[in-house]
Amino acid sequence: MTTQLRVLILGGTVYLSKEVARQAAARGHHVTVAARGKSGGPPDGVEFIGIDRSSAEGVEPLRGKEFDAVIDVARIPAQVGPVLDALADGAAHWTFVSSISVYADHSKVDEALLEPAPDDSDDPDVALYGASKVTCENLVRERLGDKAFVVRPGLVFGPHDPNDRFGYWPLRVADGGEILAPGRPERLVQWIDVRNLAAWILDGAERRLSGTFDAITDAVGMGDFLDGVTESLQELGVEAPARFTWVPQEFLLEHGVNPWAGVESLGLWVPEPDYDGMLNRPAGPAVDAGLRLSTLAETVQAWWAAKSAEPELEASLSPEKEAEVLAAWHLHESERA
Repeated sequence: MTTQLRVLILGGTVYLSKEVARQAAARGHHVTVAARGKSGGPPDGVEFIGIDRSSAEGVEPLRGKEFDAVIDVARIPAQVGPVLDALADGAAHWTFVSSISVYADHSKVDEALLEPAPDDSDDPDVALYGASKVTCENLVRERLGDKAFVVRPGLVFGPHDPNDRFGYWPLRVADGGEILAPGRPERLVQWIDVRNLAAWILDGAERRLSGTFDAITDAVGMGDFLDGVTESLQELGVEAPARFTWVPQEFLLEHGVNPWAGVESLGLWVPEPDYDGMLNRPAGPAVDAGLRLSTLAETVQAWWAAKSAEPELEASLSPEKEAEVLAAWHLHESERA
């Protein structure tokens, strides 16, 4: 039986950090969640401490407390320093959840990192996301040394994903008909199931794992991914006749389809070759360090079971836009014939 740990989760009210809190409580640990509490509530059965990381005074409720494990998902450097000042000396282990966005060149698998943002930066701009995560990593390593476990997830998806770059695909496949598929079927994609990531973060805390790792599955082709989604839904009894029409990325961009996320976007699609390395990171080191990976079918079925009756997806292509682009593509192809 695992020894009960005193676990502090900085956050714990939304998606990954909430899943970590839920799993930690299920393992029997004494779990404390520290957050503003404005984005949601913590899971049942955990202690809540209200803090505001925008100032040093706002984290005073944590000062001097001791924890066996601290888990942080922050993205703003100015919010990391004060927490380290308040807690680092009393923490036996510290996990910082970073991102594969820290790498400087996404066109290939390269370990070079972005130039860090200033450590007093409080700019939440998305464009600074990777650089800010680099700075946060450095702050944690400087204070915690070999007690620091830095995890760099790829695209995190699964049940209760607030962005849902993944969720579009099972919903669209379930609707059937002609489906717009982006780019080449062979283009590689990767992800990490939120439940696997949360479990590994806790395993790392229990084992006092240190070092820096990408947290990701092995890459698969987009065609194999979509076939896997289709087969997974069929196993659930969700069957709608569907066929995929693969449209080149240049045509998609010209016709206003956005990559990655946002309005009129297709999740898991990023243009080649600029992002060839972003969705092809090596999974082996994390797996060797204990990361256990769900199958695509398990992830699809868990997401399907957890979805609301009428989910609202941040990242998706509207039916009208899809029909418009498909019609334009078929016209383009007929004119070439």
